[in-house]
Amino acid sequence: MGEYSKALSFYEKSLEILQKTLSPIQPLLATSYYNIAHVYYNMREHSKALAYFERALNIRQHSLPPNHPDIQSVRNNIEIVKGILKTNV
Repeated sequence: MGEYSKALSFYEKSLEILQKTLSPIQPLLATSYYNIAHVYYNMREHSKALAYFERALNIRQHSLPPNHPDIQSVRNNIEIVKGILKTNV
């Protein structure tokens, strides 16, 4: 719907709550970082998106089996964003 700032605000509030209540390697935290990354991506703030995708990847690598599809999903998004950043240099 294009209300990225509103979505970002809600995701950030959710992340703040999750950070206070969950272990730092909880997969739910990774999902929160992943969602925030997508909002930044849609806002064309690719550097911020990359940082959040990388946080999500780090958590997922520590909390999920190496062949889990969520890990590959984040890796794919990281490569897309890196490609965009590389072409915008």
